[in-house]
Amino acid sequence: MKRIFLLFILTITFAFSGLTSAQTSKYEWLPQDSWSFGFGGIYPRYANSTLSVVEGLPNIGGYISFQRNFSEHIGLRLKVNYINMQGHVGGPAGITIKNEIFGGDFDLIYYFVPSEPISPYFGFGAGGFTHNISNSPNLSLNGNQADYQANLIFGAEWTIATDWKIKTEFAYHNTASTGFDGLFGTSGNSGGIFSGNSDSYMTFDLGLLYYFDKGPVSKLNDLYTGIKNDIDYDRIESMIKKYSTEPTTVDYNRIEDIVKKYQSHGTTESWYLVGVNFDFNKSKLRAESMPILYNAAEILLSHPDLNVEIQGYTDNIGSEKYNKKLSQKRAIAVRDYLIAKGVAASRLTAVGYGEANPVMDNRTASGRAFNRRIEFRVR
Repeated sequence: MKRIFLLFILTITFAFSGLTSAQTSKYEWLPQDSWSFGFGGIYPRYANSTLSVVEGLPNIGGYISFQRNFSEHIGLRLKVNYINMQGHVGGPAGITIKNEIFGGDFDLIYYFVPSEPISPYFGFGAGGFTHNISNSPNLSLNGNQADYQANLIFGAEWTIATDWKIKTEFAYHNTASTGFDGLFGTSGNSGGIFSGNSDSYMTFDLGLLYYFDKGPVSKLNDLYTGIKNDIDYDRIESMIKKYSTEPTTVDYNRIEDIVKKYQSHGTTESWYLVGVNFDFNKSKLRAESMPILYNAAEILLSHPDLNVEIQGYTDNIGSEKYNKKLSQKRAIAVRDYLIAKGVAASRLTAVGYGEANPVMDNRTASGRAFNRRIEFRVR
C-alpha cells in the first residue's frame, strides 16, 4: 500500500511539475490575502510504536481543510481528518489492532517563495481527536479515547490553474499519551518531538486546494520579475509622442532654449532627460540613452558656464535606504559618461533622491519605468 501511494505521489508530482513550469506566466497572479478550501487522501504510518506495521493492511484516510492566508507568507489552517490505522502485535501472524481516528488540527503555515508555481511551506500546530481502538490486548484501551497532539509539517503547493493547486504534505504527529496505538509503552526511550515515551505517527497527504476568495494583487511578483514581462512599449511610445514637440522625436533644440533662457536670468530649472531610464534594480546605462546623453554633453560643452546637478531617481519598490544608494549610482553613471565626453568634472554634481518626486504612477509597470530616470538641475 505504501509503495503504491508513494508511486502515485511521484507520478502526479512530475506530471504537474512540467505543467506548472510551462505555464508560470499564466498563473503568476498572487493575492496579498486569500481564503481556500482543500480535500484529499492520507497515508498514515506509526512512527514510534511497539506495533509491527504489515504491508497490505488498510492504513488510509482523508481530510478537508479551510485556510485563511493573512499575507503572501502566513496562513492559518483548520484541518478535519479521518484515519484508519492497523498494526500487529507479535509480527505478521500476531494480533491485529485497529485504530479509527477522527479529529481536527489548527496549524500555522509559512510559505517560503509564494510567487513561484511550486511553493514549499513549513508549519506547526496542535489538534485534538477521538480514536476507537479494537482488538487490543490491553482491555482498558479498547473503545473510544480522547487525546491531543502536536504537529510538525513540511509540504508544497503546485499551481495547476488560476484558483487551483495540488497539495503534497508530510507531517509528524506527537500524541500526548502512550496508549494511542492500543499498547502501553513505545519502541524506544524517545516518543518524538517532545521526547518522553508518548506515541507518534506520520501522515502523507495528497489533495487539491481551491482558492475561492482573494484580496488585492500583491507586489511581491514585481520583486521577482521586475518589469521585464510587463513593459507596455506602445504606451511608452504614445506618452513620448504626446509630450514631445515633434510626433516621433525629442526636440533637443527646445531643451537647449529652455536651458539658455533660465541660465541668462540666473534662476534654476529641472531638465528631465526623456529616454534616459534604467532597468529594474540596475544602474547601467542602456543603449537607447546614449544619443540623448551625447546631445546633453554637446549642450554643456557649448555652455561652459553652465553647472548641473545630476539627479538620480528610482521607483518605489525596495526600501528607502536601498533606493537612495541605487539612485546615487545612476547619477554617477551619467556623470562619468559626461566627463568621458569632455565635460569638466567640477561642473557636475551627482545626487541620488531615491523614490522621491515620481513623475508617473508607481502602481503600473510603465509608470515605474519612467520613474527610474535622470534629471538635470541647472545651477
